[in-house]
Amino acid sequence: MVVNCITYVDLHRHVAADIQAELEAAVSTLTPASGAGAARSAVSRLLRHQKMRHPLSVLPMMVHAVETGQPGPAAPLAAVHVLWWTSACYLDDLADGHGTASSDSIGRDEALLASALSGMVLPVRIVRSLPVPAALQVALTAEIATGWAVGAEGQLTDIDADAEYANRNSVIETYRGKSGGPYSMITAMAALLAGASDERVELWREFGYIFGILWQLFNDQEDILSGRNEDLVNGTVTYLLTCALDDAPTARAREDLLDLGLAARRCARAREELTGRLLAPDVLARFAADLDAFRVEAHRLLTVLGGDERHMPVMRHLVDHSARMLLRARLAPAPAPAAV
Repeated sequence: MVVNCITYVDLHRHVAADIQAELEAAVSTLTPASGAGAARSAVSRLLRHQKMRHPLSVLPMMVHAVETGQPGPAAPLAAVHVLWWTSACYLDDLADGHGTASSDSIGRDEALLASALSGMVLPVRIVRSLPVPAALQVALTAEIATGWAVGAEGQLTDIDADAEYANRNSVIETYRGKSGGPYSMITAMAALLAGASDERVELWREFGYIFGILWQLFNDQEDILSGRNEDLVNGTVTYLLTCALDDAPTARAREDLLDLGLAARRCARAREELTGRLLAPDVLARFAADLDAFRVEAHRLLTVLGGDERHMPVMRHLVDHSARMLLRARLAPAPAPAAV
């Protein structure tokens, strides 16, 4: 199957049915002949509850297409990608104190068990069902284990992060783990499935790390623009926050930011004030410059890799889409007129 598309969203429209078929086939393996189907039902409900907002499930198909000209054979890995993130995002919500609401069709305990099946059991079953040599199945399974280890390390570091001791470099290392780890997992798996050389697999792995950082920076911006402000409520140490902290003009200004960060966890007014500080022109200028540097690095890796000229533009478009500067500076309020 050769699919010529302009964007990754276009590609997803072409292959969504194939990915869904792979997901359904994987979930169906959870019901033994004599079983009632409880596990299959729970995973199906978790997949509906934890819908991905952006169709990045096509990323492994894009890598495979750049390597071979054919996205189709990587559809099972697209299903792995969906299942992995379904599990990881639910566990992340649980760590933040959210989980599932009482009105949802799946309870917290069911969702927790379903996330274990979704993130660990089903990806391995998909890999074991691929019509490839046993050695390749072993290599692909090892990537799943590594992806979980690197991603968990990054997530745990994120949970324990203290803004007082964080800086831009430390946050990027965290992002490289919690988001870069799973993306490097799936890009390396797609390259392996495509029969790429060891050198190219490692280049795709590094691309996945950089893409994961870009996508985390994208998500950080979306959280502010959406008005959810989950990062401020959860006290997450984001890259934008460390841009403000690292470039604070005085020690007192830095302390004020740290105090606002603590207050923002429980106070809407503090969140509003801190958001204003984060959207200051100098802070956004630093953020935008660093964001662009990661975009340039992602494009550099793609240039080194080369590949199928019909599909490389879609990958480059995805990089540019992920590296957009969505935030805009908030204008300071006009000063009050002087008393007469």
